[in-house]
Amino acid sequence: MSDLKQTSLHAIHVELGAKMVPFAGYDMPVQYPMGVLKEHLHTREKAGLFDVSHMGQVFLVPSDKDFGTVAKALEKLVPADIQSLAPGQQRYSQFLNEDGGILDDLMISRLGMKGYEHVLYLVVNAGCKDADYAHLSKHMPKGVEVQIKDDTLALIALQGPRAKDILGCFNADVEALTFMTHTDLPLSGTLDGDPIWAHVSRSGYTGEDGYEISVKHDDVGQLVEELLKYDDVEPIGLGARDSLRMEAGLCLYGHDIDTTTSPIEAGLIWSIQKNRRDGGGYLGAARVEKEIANKPKRKLVGIKPEGRAPAREHTEIQDMDGNTIGEITSGGFGPTVEGPVAMGYVATKFAKTGTDIQLIVRGKARPATVVKMPFAPHRYYRGT
Repeated sequence: MSDLKQTSLHAIHVELGAKMVPFAGYDMPVQYPMGVLKEHLHTREKAGLFDVSHMGQVFLVPSDKDFGTVAKALEKLVPADIQSLAPGQQRYSQFLNEDGGILDDLMISRLGMKGYEHVLYLVVNAGCKDADYAHLSKHMPKGVEVQIKDDTLALIALQGPRAKDILGCFNADVEALTFMTHTDLPLSGTLDGDPIWAHVSRSGYTGEDGYEISVKHDDVGQLVEELLKYDDVEPIGLGARDSLRMEAGLCLYGHDIDTTTSPIEAGLIWSIQKNRRDGGGYLGAARVEKEIANKPKRKLVGIKPEGRAPAREHTEIQDMDGNTIGEITSGGFGPTVEGPVAMGYVATKFAKTGTDIQLIVRGKARPATVVKMPFAPHRYYRGT
């Protein structure tokens, strides 16, 4: 008997003919009958619907209803500037350990709904969420409640150039959102009965414009079935989700970032606002500040292998003299760019765009080049 957990959409995945695989303790769809390649391209061209309910959802609620209280508390655990978050705004950041390694990466949102502007809403990775919850519970001060919502809320993502028009049929207000903003509103459209109340953010992990939508478990099945009635919407599995985020140059926890890597090595300094780049105040600050000042010994870079064959995770990276300089952390075939793409860490002096390197695949050296990421252009909507 399997001890894998199931999301609220499990029965729908099976009904749609998904190939199910274990992932982060859940039985998840890796692909549907359309196949990974077509699912990937469909998301880039129209709209893909993803089940991301395995992710963790948690609220941080200060008893004094003062946003400053909870923002200052969270800033002790992440390098991002939380105090400046406006209602309805979200930010990407990382939980760090004392050594500056990444425990997890996460999305942090300040609720914008009237009367709840003091609340922070976090989305964390499935494989890390139990440890994240323990970390939060240990470090949040008395007066900040950690409310875990995994038993209450589901999470789906609608990604691609048609996402705006389709979700706009359920509530036109979502069309006004810009990248990394969110709102709480009812979704109706062609739904039977009462509208579904949802937390909608204009974000995602594909590089495309789109939304992440948090709704109650009891409502998510009906919402998904309604979304799938649109010809331009197809269900998308973990396989295409991975190739989409690789082309977008986005890190995957446990592969491109982990407890051995720092945000600076991983090229995530953009997620640390300038007022947080010195002065400490959070776990792991000493390493982060040292690497900002002196540069890290290694950097995460984009890599373009020559030819058609992909270079997979753990592939050895060498310089042109045959010296080992790093390792691939993510690699595969990029359907949009019609060729292999990869990410990996190299010694800093080899991190410059255009540097020739070689990848050791099945004992043979294959030529490759360090390239700028993303491999496929981001198409986030930032306003007109």
